[in-house]
Amino acid sequence: MESQYTRKKSFIVNVVYIMLIALLVYISLKYVFNLISPFLFAFGIAYLLKTPAKKLSALTRIPVRWISIALVTLFYCTIGLLLVLLGVKLIATATDLVMQLPVLYKQQLEPFLLNGLHGLEKVVSDRAPVLVEKFNTDFDQLVNSLGSNVTNMSLSLIGAISNIASSLPAFFIKTLIMVISTFFIAADYDILSAFILKQFPVKGQKIIVSIKRYVIGTLFVVIRSYALIVTITFLELFAGLSIIGINNAVLIAMMVAVFDILPVLGTGGIMIPWTLISCLQGNYQVAVGLFILYLFITIVRNIIEPKIVGSQLGLHPIATLLCMFIGANLFGIIGLFGFPITLSLLRHLNDTGTIKIFK
Repeated sequence: MESQYTRKKSFIVNVVYIMLIALLVYISLKYVFNLISPFLFAFGIAYLLKTPAKKLSALTRIPVRWISIALVTLFYCTIGLLLVLLGVKLIATATDLVMQLPVLYKQQLEPFLLNGLHGLEKVVSDRAPVLVEKFNTDFDQLVNSLGSNVTNMSLSLIGAISNIASSLPAFFIKTLIMVISTFFIAADYDILSAFILKQFPVKGQKIIVSIKRYVIGTLFVVIRSYALIVTITFLELFAGLSIIGINNAVLIAMMVAVFDILPVLGTGGIMIPWTLISCLQGNYQVAVGLFILYLFITIVRNIIEPKIVGSQLGLHPIATLLCMFIGANLFGIIGLFGFPITLSLLRHLNDTGTIKIFK
């Protein structure tokens, strides 16, 4: 009896312990990460530039500090220029599309609905003339309601874009802090990393070094895995759009393939509206082709993604899919990538005997 009571007590304590750890991890990722993210990203960029800086310093015999500062400057200038050009193009395109929604409704959707009404009215009038007046009244109300909804949706989207623009100052402040921190961290990376590592006991230092090596290696594996998935999606899109007869198939396929990485939106964020617009414009052959292509890409993506990412991380596809689903719902794109990597890290630490979680 005492043994059974002890086992139950031990089970309850372990469950509470695990729940507290999970809660702390969740709070850290949800709130603390947002506060220290500029410094974490700065550390990551400084780490990536550390090896090239040391090699260039050995070749030129210029101190690593100055080489690091030069590389950070070059890195941010290049990335900043690309992001500015891309951002201006995307904002201009999105704004133009939003402004065109009411026009699209008036010129495409409303005539399509009215033509359908005339055909349906003819059928109804032949069989039940009494219902024609009632049907016309209800349909006019529907058309007017759709028109007002499209206008309201357009205004809402413009408001959303304005809200994004209003949040840009805070984003720029974080970005500025990250840029400044990168210069200081890159200049004294070895000193700072050694200082942080010394704050932990010897065993903790070994665990941290092991985690760092594994996570860095795993990140490259994940990047390589998703590069393969994007390449496969691009080839599918290019072949499908070429068969349908879409102009600039290479450029469009490249843009949609990159957009496919985003959670929730994915390929459907472009393909589904494109299919609807083609249908409203009367291009039924193109609309059917785009819809079939979207279904094919979605099915292939859902099959290959867990297998490719899971095999690279040493995880079963169902475990990878579960982590990706939970991570995307809790933390968005960070969780989509971070949860499979975290599970892979726990499996590695368990296999090496550093921690004991799985039997």
